[in-house]
Amino acid sequence: LARAAPQLQALLLSGNRLRALPGGLLPPAGAGALPGGPFPLLSRLEAADNEVAELGADIAALPALKSLDVANNRLQELPAALADCPRLKEANFRGNQLKDKRLEKMVNGCQTKAILEYLRAGGRGKGKAESAREEARKKKREKQPKKDSRDGEQDELEEASKLLVKVLHISENPAPLVVKASPGVKDVRPFIVCCVLKGANLKPGNALKRFLSVQTKLHEDICEKRTAATIATHDLQLIKGPLTYDVQPPDKLKITPLGRKEIKAKDLLRQLQLEAEEQRKQKKRQNVSGLHKYLQLLDGKDNYPCLVDAEGVVISFPPITNSEKTKIRKDTRDLFLEVTSDTSLQICKDVMDTLILKIAELNRFTLENKEDSGSDNESDALCGPVNLNPSQNVQPMNFPLVVEQVRVVDTDGNLKVLYPSKTDLTTVSSLLTVIR
Repeated sequence: LARAAPQLQALLLSGNRLRALPGGLLPPAGAGALPGGPFPLLSRLEAADNEVAELGADIAALPALKSLDVANNRLQELPAALADCPRLKEANFRGNQLKDKRLEKMVNGCQTKAILEYLRAGGRGKGKAESAREEARKKKREKQPKKDSRDGEQDELEEASKLLVKVLHISENPAPLVVKASPGVKDVRPFIVCCVLKGANLKPGNALKRFLSVQTKLHEDICEKRTAATIATHDLQLIKGPLTYDVQPPDKLKITPLGRKEIKAKDLLRQLQLEAEEQRKQKKRQNVSGLHKYLQLLDGKDNYPCLVDAEGVVISFPPITNSEKTKIRKDTRDLFLEVTSDTSLQICKDVMDTLILKIAELNRFTLENKEDSGSDNESDALCGPVNLNPSQNVQPMNFPLVVEQVRVVDTDGNLKVLYPSKTDLTTVSSLLTVIR
């Protein structure tokens, strides 16, 4: 491979059954090796969801490596040589059963820099003296719990200030929602991650407006103007499952877009293009707003992606719009969240992590500020998902959001992705307390 592709910059091997990486794949630097190692330009190496049992020290022979993903493999140790990768900035080791339990905690919650520093210092094998000191400190902590109670109280206060999210495992759910992905999406928009979120309160004041504003900001920011990923949110009560993630030709795909009448996708895009031109003429600007900004994302596509319910109704047409049928309203209690991408599955998960965090923050803000219900006739925020007694002592963290796992399967029922898995929501763990 080094001879055939010496200028290789990204190597994407996730989701296979590889047992060795990179020792069996990358030739060691030395006699006959290329200057600067076998792959002098390789900056991105992804090998998540494999069966790799050992990460060889030859990884240090990659001088340009910036991003390494070996999550969900069978690694028990991480080589100290990782610390010698001069440009390594991002590394994902989650989902491996590491022998060093301290290191295992670090890979689930610490930044890459801290992990590399730990490996550079020798990690688990840092000598008997240090191990003995650590053991002595552990015994001392066990014998003197009261002496350190103030520190414990501080930790508890920090933990209490975090937002609380409870994950409902698929096995605990009597009627879990399932999304079946058809083979056709592979060539159009292959990646989708979904979950159900219960406990959001959109009724008081401007809660719904803030919720929609958060989506808009995420589309501009982490979703990179929808080029990396697209978010769709639905009222769970208005969805008929199971769902199918499919593709349809532009002249066959029909949807009732938000605030519009039912229309074919081909006609919707033509309509939006005409509106965009009219908008440009009126404002005498090059920039357009709203859905018009995203029309070019479908250029050259023979088929369009869509999420279809059990009645054959298209409820989502990414990256353009979702359906009026499942529109979020003030009285919506349970949400169905969907993130799609034509870039990567990890981007979908990162966006979903952030979306859940933002909704949790909105929920706390709503509960703490006790806004009125605005122009609605409902009496107050008590019509939300939980019966609170609106007093000054309300602790929002006592009322966690519940995230229900949703499986995405292929047409044969084989699992493609389950969200949230045990390795998800870790990117926002500093701000969330996740009960699994």
